[in-house]
Amino acid sequence: MASSLLASPGMIPTTGSTVVVRSGLPFRSSLPYLRLNRPYNKSSLSISYCSPVSKMGGTSASDLKPVLERWPEYIPHKLPDKNYVRVFDTTLRDGEQAPGGALTPPQKLEIARQLAKFRVDIMEVGFPVSSEEEFETVKTIAKTVGNEVDEETGYVPVICAIARSKPEDIEAAWEAVKYAKKPKILIFTSTSDIHMKYKLKKTKEEVIEMAASSVRFAKSLGFIDVQFGCEDGGRSEKEFLCKILGESIKAGATTVNVADTVGINMPEEYGELVSYVKANTPGIDDVIFSVHCHNDLGVATANTIAGVCAGARQVEVTVNGIGERSGNAPLEEVVMALKCRGEYLMDGVYTRIDTRQIMATSQMVQEYTGLYIQPHKPIVGTNCFVHESGIHQDGILKNRSTYEILSPEDVGVVKSQSSSIVLGKLSGRHAVKDRLKELGYELDDEKLNDIFSRFRDLTKQKKRITDDDLKALVTCRDEVTSLNGATGEETNGYVPISQISSVV
Repeated sequence: MASSLLASPGMIPTTGSTVVVRSGLPFRSSLPYLRLNRPYNKSSLSISYCSPVSKMGGTSASDLKPVLERWPEYIPHKLPDKNYVRVFDTTLRDGEQAPGGALTPPQKLEIARQLAKFRVDIMEVGFPVSSEEEFETVKTIAKTVGNEVDEETGYVPVICAIARSKPEDIEAAWEAVKYAKKPKILIFTSTSDIHMKYKLKKTKEEVIEMAASSVRFAKSLGFIDVQFGCEDGGRSEKEFLCKILGESIKAGATTVNVADTVGINMPEEYGELVSYVKANTPGIDDVIFSVHCHNDLGVATANTIAGVCAGARQVEVTVNGIGERSGNAPLEEVVMALKCRGEYLMDGVYTRIDTRQIMATSQMVQEYTGLYIQPHKPIVGTNCFVHESGIHQDGILKNRSTYEILSPEDVGVVKSQSSSIVLGKLSGRHAVKDRLKELGYELDDEKLNDIFSRFRDLTKQKKRITDDDLKALVTCRDEVTSLNGATGEETNGYVPISQISSVV
């Protein structure tokens, strides 16, 4: 319910109240103690950023009332305030390009609906000219999700399609997304020397004219919201970027972006590139500057944050960071970085993402794409709120903020204090005692020492110790034996064969 508001000092609480119900998504968490929860649709949306110290520690759930804010008017080239950062989700376009990650039309529609619950500002849903099926899928999303207005807040997502700088691409994009209340097109062309020479086989002058004419053509069809992007902008000449973006703005572009398409830039380098382009491009202050970073060197999130610090006010991201090759900047990482540190280190930048939808959205994308994340993946990995080290467990049991900077509930995970404690060979006496107490066993020091000694012996045979194992250690002292590895032979240990669960 309002558990994240009651977090310990030092954790990141969610502002506003929330009503939580069990998720209806057909997912299975790989850890049984992590329950996915989906916030009720009418919960507060005012969770743009949060203080690292809860200011409502003494507030009970009954004192909290939903605070529903009207969604700010969407003006393609203008933000509601200078610190607002738009979230441009490209899971259904760039994300789907991940090898093995293709989605069916119904899956794309369901993810689009979940992204709307997530409150992304813009969702790029496909490449209409690529196939008839893709065209129809984009069209369906535009007609449905693109017209589903939240009555209480006025929120409706912008539906975007991508196109090359070709008339047929742009026409297909218009015919697919024109049914949405807020249709948008992203037109891109290559701007690096290597791309222009080998891929486009065009001169710089020809590429500039192609870009500007494409923007003008999109406007003539009816697009009010036109984004122009520089593919391989991270390897392009700065002066050329300023020139082509300036001409695109003059032609009517409302958003421009420089993409680190091959993931070659470092954060300082990319931040300097954004700063240079913003300082030297005619008309740049009258449009939105967007960043798009790939993760080939593992710095997509850092590059995106560097771009925001340099003045970008739109981030192009994907759920779980899926995408071509090593993927894109992960939405959940970028959003939580802005939420946790934006107010203090980035001049107050924020988004309006409902972060309580993070885990449900992550699980949906994993299940539908078949692209599963590693346990230690930031924000959404199954190990994010789990502790095995004895020192860490001791701290967590005393105050969660000793080792967790986020509240699990803040990203859509609800669990008890003990569910974050994994008992294994690194666990200490305090964690074992605390778990036994929760199971109903009050032990004196002598008994606890005996149990803990046998617990340590058992950890040599098993990676993780279950509640059943602990109960057996307490209740079956006179009959205990242990398993010799995987052979099942009895040794002079202490673990009862019949009651100790198998190796986890």
